[in-house]
Amino acid sequence: MKSQRTLLARSFLVQGSWNYRTLLGTGMLWALLPLLRRGDGDETAARARLGRNGEHFNAHPYLTPVALGALGQLERAGEDPERIRRFRKALAGPLGSLGDTFVWAVWRPVCLLVALTLATLAIPPLLVAVAFLTLYNVVHVGLRAWGIRVGSELGFRVSEALRRLRLPHWAERIGAVGVLFLGLLSGALTVRGLELPGWGLPWLLGGATFFLVGFTKGDLFRRWVPALALVSVVGGLLAGLVWPLG
Repeated sequence: MKSQRTLLARSFLVQGSWNYRTLLGTGMLWALLPLLRRGDGDETAARARLGRNGEHFNAHPYLTPVALGALGQLERAGEDPERIRRFRKALAGPLGSLGDTFVWAVWRPVCLLVALTLATLAIPPLLVAVAFLTLYNVVHVGLRAWGIRVGSELGFRVSEALRRLRLPHWAERIGAVGVLFLGLLSGALTVRGLELPGWGLPWLLGGATFFLVGFTKGDLFRRWVPALALVSVVGGLLAGLVWPLG
């Protein structure tokens, strides 16, 4: 659909007019302009549409397409203006927290760890850069396209799609993969730099002990991550001892 493609293209520039008064609000308004201008000829109503869609808005830029799609659909349908304003304000917080947790705290660091791991394997720098940009932007662009589609289809019910997406669940799973890459990278670099002797069994027993302590004591969410990190580092060290780089 042409309107969705237009919104998707414009969503990449919502941060272009970022400011301390409206944050992403002005960029959101600019992205929606092609839809908001298609009114009924009522100048007063058109000004009201522009005003409410240019108000303060703070969310993760990769998830703002969810709001753009939903707001565009609601404005075209002529929904109650005050209800649209309340919906717009209510949507900003969840889109910000979900995006920050998944993209900034998990996905970007994991992509960097993958790229660094490739670099330690003597992959040419250009290929490492291409791999990082490809891996990162598959999710980045995918989130934007998905957001425009579900927002345009669901309108006020877009929260249903956000729940089905389960970003917190995927953040935890991908974060665990990132810990494994961190362990592999740390072990390889440590062995390469310090030329450690083959202490395989003591490292393995120590790592297993700390993992069991962390796993069985207290809140699992807070304690299993450091334990897994330690075991992953130990695994990386063992891998480096068996297969030293360089």
